[in-house]
Amino acid sequence: MKVIKNYLYNVGYQVLAIIVPLITSAYISRVLRPAGVGANAFTNSIIQYFILFANMGIGYYGNRQIAYVRENREKMAKTFWEIQIVKTIMTILSFIVFEIFMIFYTRQADYMWAQSINLIAVAFDISWFYEGIENFKVTVLKNSFVKIVSMVAIFIFVKNSSDVTLYIIILGVSTLLGNLTLWPNIRRDLPKVSYKKLKPWPHFLPMMELFIPQIAVQVYVQLNRTMLGIMINETAAGFYQYSDNIVRMSLTLVTAIGTVMLPHVANAFAQGDIKKVNSILYKSFDFVSSVAYPMMFGLAAISLTLAPKYYGPGYELVGKAMMIESFVVLVIGWSNVLGVQYLLPIHKQKDFTISVTCGAFVNIVLNIPLIYLWGLNGAMISTGISEFSVTAYQLFAVRHLLNFKELFRGSWKYFISSFFMFIVVFWMNRNLRDTWLMMFVEILVGVLIYGVLVIVLRAPIVAQAKMLIRNRFSK
Repeated sequence: MKVIKNYLYNVGYQVLAIIVPLITSAYISRVLRPAGVGANAFTNSIIQYFILFANMGIGYYGNRQIAYVRENREKMAKTFWEIQIVKTIMTILSFIVFEIFMIFYTRQADYMWAQSINLIAVAFDISWFYEGIENFKVTVLKNSFVKIVSMVAIFIFVKNSSDVTLYIIILGVSTLLGNLTLWPNIRRDLPKVSYKKLKPWPHFLPMMELFIPQIAVQVYVQLNRTMLGIMINETAAGFYQYSDNIVRMSLTLVTAIGTVMLPHVANAFAQGDIKKVNSILYKSFDFVSSVAYPMMFGLAAISLTLAPKYYGPGYELVGKAMMIESFVVLVIGWSNVLGVQYLLPIHKQKDFTISVTCGAFVNIVLNIPLIYLWGLNGAMISTGISEFSVTAYQLFAVRHLLNFKELFRGSWKYFISSFFMFIVVFWMNRNLRDTWLMMFVEILVGVLIYGVLVIVLRAPIVAQAKMLIRNRFSK
């Protein structure tokens, strides 16, 4: 039950973290217009490279290391401060590099300096610690409050197309404040430790092992926006981000379980319980499949009318891009299970690194011709193929460790249920009245069709749900 509660907490926050920008983006897209939206998307894609350097793979590494030693409070405190020292130093170095960069990069300087608040916020982000001890409640509640305050601030202060800088500052300050709210709990959750005993640098090389795959991940997360801004225009970069925002919100329900399960699997692996590790993996993969298939097909079914209806006139291209990108919901969901929940906790960092590096290479190779030929849609096709290559390699890497028959046992049932749902919902979306009420009806019909078919086909998730309910009420 603890895993389920943590999953719900994490899903709740991750959804909020994306829903708040989605709520505000319906307003921002009209106030700042495509040009302002594109400027924010393009400059944010640049600052993310410096943020990547500051983070140094600490998110995955810190989470895992804390999970390994959480039974020993003194060792846990020592590990926390050692990792945090490295992170602080890397953030300072990254900011220095950013200042040097700004000497030569004079384009949109005001926007770039406003974006640098996000870089400063990295030094104070200790969410990895609470993920490692599986305490998601504290991060969810405090950050949720800050997100809501930032949403209110956007509606109050951002009034016209010249407020792009102010909008960027509000987003950056909200991230910084969210990170700062976690620090008061540290004095309660960790015992004091002598700084003379701290040895931070032995953590550096293991961090580097996870830093390399994070570089690769960022390449095909951020490079698309950067290349669209350079090869097409900044408006295309904004369209890409708006499509990606909605797709990533759908992904939240799928990938949030990865953050929750990583410390759980790592702790089981540390105790030598390989059977438990694999059992967790099979159940998690089936759960992700049961959610990812309907998310993928459902998003594709309503995307053509959802984007222009939500963002307003001038954003029709976002809908087509979303329909193409919806494919990644499934493959990213699978790679999250295989990579984050399995390869990393069992010390298979090399395979994880190769997989995401492969994805980055495919993305770079395909981006130039596909963006040149088809612009925004080309970038989306490149994203889908690169994400598929990541999952394909990870499946190859675990072929001798996992039973594929058990892994994909329920996939065909989820596929059939979702595909039939897509046919019905897509027809409704293209032929019935284009209103918010009708879209709600379409979503409701889709959920009902999928749910009924999953039950009729007796998919594995149904048995898991029955067992969970039985265990819950037997206590």
